Amino acid sequence: MGHIKFIAPVLLSLSVAWSGTAYTAEPTKAEQSESAVQVPSPPKVQPLPLEELRTFTEIFDRVKTAYVEPVDDSELLENAIKGMLSGLDPHSNYLDPRAFKDLRVSTSGEFGGLGIEVGMEDGFVRVVAPIDDTPAQRAGIQAGDVIIKLDTHSVQGMDLNDAVNLMRGKIGTDIVLTVVREGESQPLEITVTRAIIKVTSVKKRLIDEQYGYLRVSQFQVDSGKDLTDAINALKDKTELKGFILDLRNNPGGVLQAAVEISDAFLDDGLIVYTKGRLKQAELRYSATANDPSDGLPVVVLINGGSASASEIVAGALQDQKRAVVMGTRSFGKGSVQTVLPLTNERALKLTTARYFTPSGRSIQAEGIIPDIIVEPSKVTKVAVRQTVKEADLQGHLSNGSQKAAEEAKVSNEAESKLLATDYQLNEALNLLKGISIYQRGELPRT
Repeated sequence: MGHIKFIAPVLLSLSVAWSGTAYTAEPTKAEQSESAVQVPSPPKVQPLPLEELRTFTEIFDRVKTAYVEPVDDSELLENAIKGMLSGLDPHSNYLDPRAFKDLRVSTSGEFGGLGIEVGMEDGFVRVVAPIDDTPAQRAGIQAGDVIIKLDTHSVQGMDLNDAVNLMRGKIGTDIVLTVVREGESQPLEITVTRAIIKVTSVKKRLIDEQYGYLRVSQFQVDSGKDLTDAINALKDKTELKGFILDLRNNPGGVLQAAVEISDAFLDDGLIVYTKGRLKQAELRYSATANDPSDGLPVVVLINGGSASASEIVAGALQDQKRAVVMGTRSFGKGSVQTVLPLTNERALKLTTARYFTPSGRSIQAEGIIPDIIVEPSKVTKVAVRQTVKEADLQGHLSNGSQKAAEEAKVSNEAESKLLATDYQLNEALNLLKGISIYQRGELPRT
């Protein structure tokens, strides 16, 4: 598979330093994980409009001489740059040294802060998704929450980077997030304690002893390798019958990781392609012959917090008829950002291309529509009249295997707990079980 190798990693997520996740951290070796090549020369552009440049110079001079307080030249120019980019799409940003460092660290898997991916919406900060096992998730922050206050500071009209800076702070200190949540009549005040965030982007476990559950919370530099290792580890434990790939509330990340994770379930075919103004932005990624998943059935779980790289994976597996996509419509971010380093430890994060699924779909502002729509629900037991079973009859014959009875009891208890806590996951498991029965030819015949 090819790699996108502009001057810096190509990113697809709604991430903290650029779209606004709150964190601070020191760089790690993961920052140097992707090679860099010379950015191709841009196409010839038209001469700059002299009249507008004169107007800019005049305004700059008036502000310098007439504003009520002295203003630093570099501050004025930096704000002018930010204003120039603010007229583009929400994912193109100017990165000052701190924001640039934070962006690079965000793909390494360890940073300090709250653990949320955020963006701007109607002048407020919108939570794209809380990151798994972080202070924000544990405190109860949910995808779709709209943050209207940070402690006593209203965020209405605030620059996203300024809001992110307010969320940063000393590790161990608290911040109160006032959020508006769908279905709640009043704003909620949620206290979150800042901490070092160590994100394990891939987690695995067995469900019902024969089905592999793979949770990908972010697409980091090593996520593709980590997922392949997780698949192999599960295969070593038992003879698997299928996989559940959980991409819910995954805001995205590094494009190459999305390609590698898709490739783990495919042995041929197109995964994704991109189109932009530059010829070098027109790229195609295809699967390699090796399929670690051995062609076993796959169900992909998505929701409104599944964005960008998550949508690439879901779209590729859906278009290639490799997986059933289940859940709710995804976020709908179908653009590619390239980080272009500038001088003095600054950078420009610029939207340079759109991406398309193998069938040619653009999911920009549309999202991936699941094959089977399953809304999140909480299932509770309904009291029913107790029925008499063979085991309740006096003098009934034993099964002959106490172990079988104990295993059945444990399995039933585990499945009941799963049903009560995660309805979408339980439905994915039921679908895999049905596929397994069908493939074995065990369906009842008439």
